[in-house]
Order: sequence, then structure tokens, then C-alpha cells
Amino acid sequence: MASTSSSSTIDCDVVVVGGGNAGFCAAISAVQSGSGKVLLIDKCPEEWAGGNSHFTAGAFRTVHHGLKDIIPLVNNVHTGTANIIDLAPYTRDDFLADLSRITYGRFEPELGKTLIEESNDTVKWLARNGVRFQLSFNRQAYKIDGRFKFWGGMCLKTEDGGKGLILDHQRAARKHGVTVLYSTAAKNILLDSRTGAFKSLLASDKGGNSLLINARAVILAAGGFEANPRMRSQYLGPGWDLAYVRGTPYNTGECLEMAIRDVSAKQVGQWSGCHSVAWDANAPANTGDREISNEFTKSGYPLGITINNQGERFFDEGSDIRNYTYAKFGRAILAQPQGTAFQLWDSKGIPWLRDEEYRDEIVHKIRASTIEELAQKCAQSYGLENPTQFVETVKEYNNAIYQHRKEFGDLKWDPAVKDGLSTQSSEKSLKVPKSNWALAVDEGPFLAVKVGCGVTFTFGGLAIDPKTAGVISLTGRTVPGVFCAGEMVGGLFYENYPGGSGLTSGAVFGRKAGINAALHSAGKAVGTTQRVLSRL
Repeated sequence: MASTSSSSTIDCDVVVVGGGNAGFCAAISAVQSGSGKVLLIDKCPEEWAGGNSHFTAGAFRTVHHGLKDIIPLVNNVHTGTANIIDLAPYTRDDFLADLSRITYGRFEPELGKTLIEESNDTVKWLARNGVRFQLSFNRQAYKIDGRFKFWGGMCLKTEDGGKGLILDHQRAARKHGVTVLYSTAAKNILLDSRTGAFKSLLASDKGGNSLLINARAVILAAGGFEANPRMRSQYLGPGWDLAYVRGTPYNTGECLEMAIRDVSAKQVGQWSGCHSVAWDANAPANTGDREISNEFTKSGYPLGITINNQGERFFDEGSDIRNYTYAKFGRAILAQPQGTAFQLWDSKGIPWLRDEEYRDEIVHKIRASTIEELAQKCAQSYGLENPTQFVETVKEYNNAIYQHRKEFGDLKWDPAVKDGLSTQSSEKSLKVPKSNWALAVDEGPFLAVKVGCGVTFTFGGLAIDPKTAGVISLTGRTVPGVFCAGEMVGGLFYENYPGGSGLTSGAVFGRKAGINAALHSAGKAVGTTQRVLSRL
């Protein structure tokens, strides 16, 4: 007997699609801005709550005025510790310079300006909502000569990373009366045939039952298409269907396609680009692990070298501070034979590896007392095809460093700055340089870890009005009552991104979308964000 599905109707002021950082920011902001009934839906089951945000390290990049501006936000700094912290201010000009440099100047200027100028106020708004911030000693500082030196323009993370961030958002949502429905997937956006404004959202639950959600405004915050192998191959290119999925398996792009189909949303940004990192080759292929989470990331490459399965180095591990390179090196690894590589350190680099990424319980380590032995082990069991070249590559790398030290003996290794310790000198230069932190790999014991490419989020998305977060249609006008935030927004990141700016973007534009959705729901003109912000 054929089964029949039933249907039901819900009326609300604002409906939010997606329950990650951006979606929760939007829902909470809408309530704070006057919406009496806010509904958030997510197609994932409740045990997968949080979207990709759950899997992050919880890093937020923000403009700040130095330690005195940050200390009131964090819960892990005591007076004694504060006295040994070196944390320079991070200005608007610094953030703009980083965004411009990392994206090769291709980001949409007004979108970037909004992200930067509202970052500080938004982080403080999150703290007022109950998000627990900490100084990121474990990821963003090295203790050198008795002082914690922060580097890379970033210092904030959330307590317990992405897991803690989502728990804090969920608490705030309950406090504000936001209704959350899991296992509820958006299917169609319905517009008023007379005005062209948003009218309803058609959704379905896990039983296939239809749900008509009548609201004055919808906020789309359902992530990119990074967990969809078909769309990755279609947009990112051949081979991307084989990349590891770092986060939720539920970010599969249907809401992007829905907005393009139903409201003629304009597509912008780099649809062939994504955030991708060095990822544990033994991790699950098609989904992140909610317990291990971000610990599968392997970002210790600046402390050593990376060699492909042909025994060759293929990128400059020291080209820049890790915050500005880690999101693009996954692509470089995927382009190698079999899409894998080996990270390699000696006894000088091993102690500097972060425990949460390289502890024995998390990663499979290949150990040896000599480089020759390490090469043989990698060849026998881990897919290295040319162990002879592996050994020769390490020797050539070491010889280049010895020559550099003869010429520049006054330089000191310092992982907190670009220290200039390099493979390039007047006597010898490598075709693939290491521009900073180049220590010879010559003192056993030696350690290797096999890595692949882990895709985090995709860069292509929808065009929005930077002032309102309203979705722009192909006509160049915003669609009344339709807003967007988070990974679904296109135009900010190209090829790469400054670390920590993804969560900040989700919060800035999620908050803005909530404010303007509430204004639209109340029949008021959108775009008066600054006046509303001053009251939140």
C-alpha cells in the first residue's frame, strides 16, 4: 500500500534556514530586534546540530586595540599571565591589508569593509549573548623567552572550540525564545506574486511530511556545497569528489540551488574555490568526527617539510604565517599523485607540534631513527613510491639550509614571526624554497604523518547587500524579505582566506540579517542597521 504524507502550517515572523554560527546569530539578533516569533530549521538531526561551526577551532578574527580591549572578553587570563603577554593591536588597516593580500584583492570591497568595521562590535555582542571567549594560547601563541607572543593577527577563540560555540548559541536561543526544528529541510521559497516579496517557505520533515512556514522574512544560512561530491567535482574541478569532508555531511548545497531557482538569486564569488587544509589521511572520508572534530587538522607543516609520494617537496611551507596559508594547502596536497603527502619533522621540530593535532591518540605516527629508515617505512606501508628520492630531497633541503646559515648566521629561529631562516642563499637555492622557519631535518628521531586534503567550506555563493544582508537578484535589486549569511554568502574569499574570518563573517552578517529581517517583518524600512545596533 502506498504511503501518503500529511502537511501542516506554521506562522512566524522570521524563519531561519540553518543552525550553525550564522543561523543562530541571525535568529537571536531577530528576536533582539523585535521579532516576537522566530523559527530556526535545520535538515540535520539534532545530534548533528551546529553545522560546520561545530567542527571549527572556534577562532574569530577581529579588529582590536590590544590586550586591554581583549581582556574583558576572555575567561582564561589572570593578572600574572597578562603581564607576560605580547599582543599588538590589530587595526582596520591590518585586517584590510590581510584580506586584500590573501584574496589577491578580488573580494567585494563593501562586503569586506562591513566585515572589518563591524568585527569588533560583533564579537562584543556575542560575548554579551553568553559566548565564552578565550585567548588562544594553544593555537595562536608561542612562549618564547618567558613571554607569550601572539602572531598572525588573531588571538580569540571560543571555549571548547566549535562545540562550545554552538552550546553557547543554543543556550542564548532558548533564552530568547527561538523555536528550533531539526530534521526539517527547506524545499521551496514562495514569493508573493503581486509584490515579489517573500511569502512562505515550503519544507519537509524526516518522514516526508510537508510543512508550510508562513513568515514575513527568511534568512538563508545553510552552508555551502562542500559535502556534496557531485557539486565539488562540478565547480571545484576534477578530483575534488575525492577530498575528505572536514565537517558536517549535511552541507550539500540544496539551499544555494533553491535560492538561485526560486528567487533568481545572483551568484557571485569563486565557485571554483574553497577552504581546504592538510587533513589526517586516516580520517573518515565523507564526514567529520563530532568528537575528534578539528583535531584531524594537521597544521604543523611550517615546523618541518612536506613531501609527496614521489619523494618531492611541492610548496613553500614557510611562505607566510600559518593563519594565511593553511586554508589553501589542502588544494596543493590534492593536486599531488594519489592526493596525499607526508609531513616530516626531526627532533627539533617535534616538540613544537600542538598536542591537540598530533597526540598519539589522534594521529598515526611513522617514526624512525634515520631518514633512510623513515623512507623505507613510508614506502612499505603508507604509499610512498620513491623512497630514494625522498632521502635525496631531505639531503638537498638540508644542504641548502647549511649554506644559508653560513651566509646569514646572525638570524634566529622564531616561530612567532617571519624569521627569514630560509633555503635560499647566494651559494644554493631550491626550486621550491622554504622562506621562513627552515631548520635542517637532520637530528633523529624523525617523525612523519600522512595527510590528505580536507575541504572545509566553499567560496562561491549568493550576492547580498552589505548594508542589509538582503539577497540580490539577477535584476540587481534585493528580494524583499530574503536575507543570507554565513557560507552561503559569496564574494568575500578567493583562493584563500585570513584564518578566523569565516566565523566572524557568519556572525557579522548573521546579526545584520536578523536585524533587517526583523525590521522587514515589522513593516519598517531595512538598512537602518546602525541605529538598531546601538541599542543591542
